[in-house]
Amino acid sequence: MSLPIFLGLGAAIAGAYGIGSGINGAKKMKKANDDMKSTEIRHSINIGKFETASKSTNKVMDKLGELELQILKEFDDFSDIIEKIQNRPQFKRYNKDGIILPKYDKEELRKVSVGAGVLIGALSGSAVGTAGGFAAAGATTAAVAALGTASTGTVISSLSGAALTNATLAALGGGAIAAGGGGIALGTTILSATTLGVGLLVGGFIINITSSKLTNKVGEAKIQMREAEQNIKKTCSYLTELENTAIKYINSLTNVRKIYLDNLNKISYIVYNLNIVDWNQFTEQEKKTTENLVLLVGLLYKMCQVNLVIKAENENDMNSINKKSVDDAIRNSEQIIEYIL
Repeated sequence: MSLPIFLGLGAAIAGAYGIGSGINGAKKMKKANDDMKSTEIRHSINIGKFETASKSTNKVMDKLGELELQILKEFDDFSDIIEKIQNRPQFKRYNKDGIILPKYDKEELRKVSVGAGVLIGALSGSAVGTAGGFAAAGATTAAVAALGTASTGTVISSLSGAALTNATLAALGGGAIAAGGGGIALGTTILSATTLGVGLLVGGFIINITSSKLTNKVGEAKIQMREAEQNIKKTCSYLTELENTAIKYINSLTNVRKIYLDNLNKISYIVYNLNIVDWNQFTEQEKKTTENLVLLVGLLYKMCQVNLVIKAENENDMNSINKKSVDDAIRNSEQIIEYIL
């Protein structure tokens, strides 16, 4: 075989090998790209599941928070009626079968009522999850914090405009979530941040999972995706449980509130329509209705005080659902209603 022919044959063989290597390389690149796309799609689906669960839970928690604030705001009507009744007795604190309810306190009820009104007014321009945040931290606590005292020593309820806004935000940041406080910055987060529902209900760690992008390296991306997937599954399960707990609490609060409003309307008719404002002129049934009304106010006040979410000590840990306090509050409400009826 002549040298030119031999070289030509060698070149052909080398060329064929090069084409084969190129094909294999292209296959590997295609597989890597396919794997990356598949990983990103799976991660995207997981994020979608989380967002769906988060949206559903926030909706229910917002409903609970709005209900609690409305209940607290209505205490102002109750106080007005009770204060018109002359020669009324001192309504004592209820303490029976392990259930302790606060006694009637005009100043405390007015404060929580006005505070709830401030928060309801702020909700109109706030983000989804804000009202749910109040329910998570305890609406009564949030309402009291909203009418606290500013750092200047001025009572917040006497302020207006920007001063009222800033003082309320600072109070919320330091009092609504009983965990050290965060001033105006945390208060602003409570009232306007788009991540409020997720961050407060679940914990800060989930924000990092859902907002971070996967690495460009296929192997590392798969590991990140699987880790995120496990956390998202756990979080979705948590959110579903929280939503169910909130629904159960909404039903209980709605039931108690209905009985409360029925009794309030009866006493309102006696005081405003019949103009009977002397306790000594009340019938025994009317006195009993008034006493039941005071009892129901104490019950609702305490129920709205329950924080549905217990904030994790470490930001990287998941929050927990305060199921025991919720179950205890529901059980106590059932006993009080049975006692009244």
